[in-house]
Parts: sequence; structure tokens; C-alpha cells
Amino acid sequence: MMRRLIVVSIVLLLGGCAAPVPPALRVPGVTRTTVEAARARIVPFGVTVRWGGIISHVTNGPRATSLQIIALPLHEDGRPRRFAHSGGRFLARVPGFLDPDVYTIGREVTVVGTFTGLKREAIGKYPYDFPVVAVRSQFLWPPRPRIRYEYATPWPAWGWMGPMWVGPGWGWGMGWSGGWGWDGPDDD
Repeated sequence: MMRRLIVVSIVLLLGGCAAPVPPALRVPGVTRTTVEAARARIVPFGVTVRWGGIISHVTNGPRATSLQIIALPLHEDGRPRRFAHSGGRFLARVPGFLDPDVYTIGREVTVVGTFTGLKREAIGKYPYDFPVVAVRSQFLWPPRPRIRYEYATPWPAWGWMGPMWVGPGWGWGMGWSGGWGWDGPDDD
């Protein structure tokens, strides 16, 4: 009985650690392939793919919106891995209108759809073969929280003249030194 309880507890604990895949990205029959393989003409047309990355350009047409996306590998939950090596770029053709003020440059998005072929367009003056995905569903990820690190050290602030510093804009005083941080990397 105790052994069963331990096994069930471990399964529940491990299951609680996994991030859930958003419902829009839960599509059966997704082929695990990359944008690089599609550009190399290894992937056959008509397969269902799940690709994601960072939006680099949004173009609204009369019937569909074209998202140019910098491809990134995906986490298990489908979210793009920031700070990972890009696999190139691809075009996602989404039926209807997507507001460019919502789908802004720099936002993370994951799409599921059918790989329909390659389209040659220019990035600047460089001709580039974009893999094209006819999107069935997409998920725009919420912005990641900005993290600010602050810390204090336990050592007194010693200036050029000992523990007390007199200088422009500083005045007299003693205190504790401290520091500021920056946005740290996410879980990658």
C-alpha cells in the first residue's frame, strides 16, 4: 500500500511540473521537423507542422495576414525558446485580419498548420526562400515578465579617502554598497 502511494505521489508531482500545451496548439498528426529542413526541401508539402518564434514583420492583405517569423526551437509546451539558435525564417498565412498593434514585432507566437511550399521574397536586398505555413491555429504568447535584480553587499562603502567620501554630488556619509541588475535570461 505504501509503495503504491509513493508511486502515485511521484507521478502527480512530475505531472504538475510539466507546463500544459495551450488548446490551440493541441493538434494531432503534427510532424516534428524544422524550418531548416523545409528550406533544404527535405520536408514534403502537405505535412502538418508546429513552428514558432518571434514576429519580425506583419502584412495584412484583403483575405489573410502574413506573419514573417524568426524561427526558434520550441519548449515542450510549444513556447519558443528565447536565446536559442534561429533555424531561419518562415511565413505564416493566417486567414482573416490580425491587428498589427496586437501582433507586434518582437512578440512570441506559435502556429500549427500545413506546410504548403516555399516563397522567394527579399530580406533587404537578399533573396530568401521562406517556407510557407497555411495556419489552422495560432497562439500569441503573453509577454515575459521583466525581472529586475537588486542586491546589497555587507561591506561598507569605501571611497578614495577611506570610509567617508567627499566628492561632487555625493556629500558626506557612510553607507552600504549596493548594485543594480538587468533582465536576466529566462529558463533557457
